[in-house]
Amino acid sequence: MATKAKQLYDMTEGALLPKLIKYSLPLVATGILQVFYNAADMIVVGRYAGDFAMGAVGACGSLINLIINAFIGLSVGTSICVAHAIGAKDDERVKRLVHTSLFLGVVFGIAVGVFGFFMAEPLLRMMETPESLLVEAVPYMRAYFVGVPAGLIYNFMAAALRSSGDSKRPLIFLALAGVLNVVLNLVMVLGFGMGAIGVGIATSASQVASAVMIIVFLRRTSGPCRIRLRDTRAHKRELAEIVRTGVPASIQSVVFSLSNVLIQSSINLYGDVVVSGNTAASNIESFIYVSMNSIYQATLTFVGQHVGAGKLERIKKIVVLSVVLVSVIGLAFGMLAYVFHEPLLAIYKPGDDALTAAMRQAGANRMSIIATTYFLCGIMDVLSGTLRGMGKSVLPMGVAIFGSCLLRIAWIYTVCPLFEGNIAVLYAAYPVTWVVTLLGHLACCIVAYRRMVRLRDARLAKENSALGEAATAEV
Repeated sequence: MATKAKQLYDMTEGALLPKLIKYSLPLVATGILQVFYNAADMIVVGRYAGDFAMGAVGACGSLINLIINAFIGLSVGTSICVAHAIGAKDDERVKRLVHTSLFLGVVFGIAVGVFGFFMAEPLLRMMETPESLLVEAVPYMRAYFVGVPAGLIYNFMAAALRSSGDSKRPLIFLALAGVLNVVLNLVMVLGFGMGAIGVGIATSASQVASAVMIIVFLRRTSGPCRIRLRDTRAHKRELAEIVRTGVPASIQSVVFSLSNVLIQSSINLYGDVVVSGNTAASNIESFIYVSMNSIYQATLTFVGQHVGAGKLERIKKIVVLSVVLVSVIGLAFGMLAYVFHEPLLAIYKPGDDALTAAMRQAGANRMSIIATTYFLCGIMDVLSGTLRGMGKSVLPMGVAIFGSCLLRIAWIYTVCPLFEGNIAVLYAAYPVTWVVTLLGHLACCIVAYRRMVRLRDARLAKENSALGEAATAEV
């Protein structure tokens, strides 16, 4: 028998807007801290290491995301399944899902860490990374992947914890790990002169710290997400649920990251100065993205719990409020980032020499196109999260693969050659594909929601008819 799951607060009752904001704010702060890991890496190497150490770190970014996102996508399955179980107040199922997720985090974390460590150099060369960057990029990437097992464990457990209603404790754990990351960055680069590899070691150490903290907490908590290490294993039914909902998200992440790798490879052809400027700009934009992504995570969790509770009528209001919130965040932060791009880029690479000025100009060129339109990406993600919260994982995968991946690849190989040497055309691939994918997700949301309501109404009508017949028979 299902037992009542303990929640920090019930998402399915009361006013939605205050609860969305209350739940999202810690997620915004958590996402900013995660980006701060990478920002701290690049600020330290940009200021205190060699001229192209920052470019070396940035050249690894899209490749690292390609490898890791394939498995982090499975944590989306954990979020959806735990949210549904919480909404249905099935405590036992939550426990099985959490232990299965921990098992997946350990197994996949080790596999990804080993693969990334040994394949760092051949993969970077495949991306045509400039030789001037490879000297530091390869050891940085290897050091980074040492901490990947801990990073995946944290992501799976944080996904479960957030779906239970707790978005604050993951923030606390990341805040503490972030302090450690910054301190170790300075020690490794300034104290030991280690360059890019030093910040890679610091990032890995901070990932281990965050994983240890969340595991210790989950072992001691009395909530539905409490874990016992001896119970860590793959429960067949729960594993199937996580895989069914998470694999489409993983496939989408892989193809999406692949398109970004192709764009990064195209950017690499413009030389190390442009790569370094692009790296700083994309990192500034990451702060905008994670702020918007918090609304995506909130939408997924709120919709998931309402589906589990059978309260479908409130889903439309959740989506409208989420779209408004993500648009305000994306427009406000995007415009501010572009207006103040000069001092922001100077944080990463100070100085007045010609090389530094060229790097900052390259970053400004990117931000003029991407930062100002980033809110479109936020709306796209919210609608994707709505579909996933409703249990529709294949639909958003298909739409995203076409709109944000295949179309982006087609743009690189058809439109860009027509404007050879104009990097603005390459950057324009982002807003164009965001709009196409956004519209596709919107159409799928409308169709999926209407079908879900029809099925719910038909089921209730059938149940009421059966009760009526039973009552007549008794009379």
